[in-house]
Amino acid sequence: MKSSFFQPGVLALLLAGTQGVFGELTPAVKPVPPPRSEFVQPASFREGRDPFFPESSRPFASAVAAAQTVEAAVLKAPGFSVVNGKRMAIINHRTLAVGDESDVVTGGRRVHIRCLEIRNELVVVEVDGQRQEIIFGAK
Repeated sequence: MKSSFFQPGVLALLLAGTQGVFGELTPAVKPVPPPRSEFVQPASFREGRDPFFPESSRPFASAVAAAQTVEAAVLKAPGFSVVNGKRMAIINHRTLAVGDESDVVTGGRRVHIRCLEIRNELVVVEVDGQRQEIIFGAK
């Protein structure tokens, strides 16, 4: 049998030893995150259209609605009462104690209020996450 230097076993041993001599065969590549996609809602037909319904004006109606400013809630507190030593304020026809929460209608819309504090001259409430003071009897 003829002996050859390039027998499969010898070739495998030679290739296995090359990594230690020459270092890593393939350089380490840092994974690159995919690009972030962002969508901007168009405000008019000039800025863009819905690709599935190109003649629709539906996307622009929501942009107009978001642009309108929301007025501050107009709350009225005609007075307060004391029941069993506990103060209760009347706010837009709702009676609330400190810590009570309720939905009231003001200016044609419903807002969520929470009573924080009742003093002699005013009541402090939280309206949709914002603090507001209402003076008793103010018009």
